[in-house]
Amino acid sequence: MTKSRYSTIFVTVPSEEEANSITKKLLEEKLVACVNIIPKVNSYYWWKGKIEFSKELLLIIKTESRLINKIISKVKSLHSYTVPEIISLPITNGNKDYLNWVTDSVSSK
Repeated sequence: MTKSRYSTIFVTVPSEEEANSITKKLLEEKLVACVNIIPKVNSYYWWKGKIEFSKELLLIIKTESRLINKIISKVKSLHSYTVPEIISLPITNGNKDYLNWVTDSVSSK
């Protein structure tokens, strides 16, 4: 299987302040090209043997796949959760101009 050059990463956070803080740091360090912050996400999940519910925000992050491990480390260092959701999905196709912009945006890393 060929590894995709680009990835989208999903991260859930508990507050707008945390969303903005993580987003700003990832952009400042040129680890990501873009982060969309989606408010009002209702999350249901298993935690410590029971079903839990939280109101969260979702970060949708676009970057180059080569930076995923650095992003995971950075998000874990900034995130308030014990086990933050940080999952990546390959971008297998898209607008070439947009994908070139992603590369240009993280090119110094």
